[in-house]
Amino acid sequence: MSAQRRWRSSERIALGVLEELGYKIIETKKVIKIRGVDICEVDAIVEEGSGVKYAVEIKAGRIDVSGIRQAYVNAALLGLKPLIVSKGFADRSAEELAKELGVKVIELSDYFLIEAEELELIVRNSIESIIDEFLSIIIELQSPSQSDLEFLKNIVKARTVPELARDLNISIDEVIDRIKDLQAKKILPKAIKSYRILRMYAQVVVLMSNLRSSLEQLNTILRELLERK
Repeated sequence: MSAQRRWRSSERIALGVLEELGYKIIETKKVIKIRGVDICEVDAIVEEGSGVKYAVEIKAGRIDVSGIRQAYVNAALLGLKPLIVSKGFADRSAEELAKELGVKVIELSDYFLIEAEELELIVRNSIESIIDEFLSIIIELQSPSQSDLEFLKNIVKARTVPELARDLNISIDEVIDRIKDLQAKKILPKAIKSYRILRMYAQVVVLMSNLRSSLEQLNTILRELLERK
């Protein structure tokens, strides 16, 4: 995970934790200006249930002395109390300075942040991969005939293969043969691991067919209008 991506993930996690702890997120990425000049930026402004407001600094790792000083100064410039969300202190000196300056530090365990960040990245990459694979398969699928389209509509309605067989009043073997026929015609993809996924592809093919039909009707209407002129 890149440093920038890791920080963004930590920021989302930290803001979520603050909300769970009862803090109200008032503003994010607050720019500090002095006489109209941009000086720096704090990650968020939050408000405690008691009404006390904090300037929040979010750190993907542990906070050191320099980070403590930065949070303290930034908060002072805004007239707010300093608060840091991090994985803890880098060393004892950072911890003692935070106590001395009154910098509130919310520590998130290494396990929590690492697991949450990795989970978010895994989920995001998985979704992107699934969408990319799905679209590449859909693009290659062929248009169904009217009889095939009716069969696809029945697939969408039925939640199981036996239910589909009952709806069509045919045997399960005949249903499987029909599905294999659609796969051979490249109307449905061959690598389908479950009936649930099969229904999903069938629904997409039906929607694409309906869209194609609607576009054809629209083109016909437009041609007729142009011919009248």
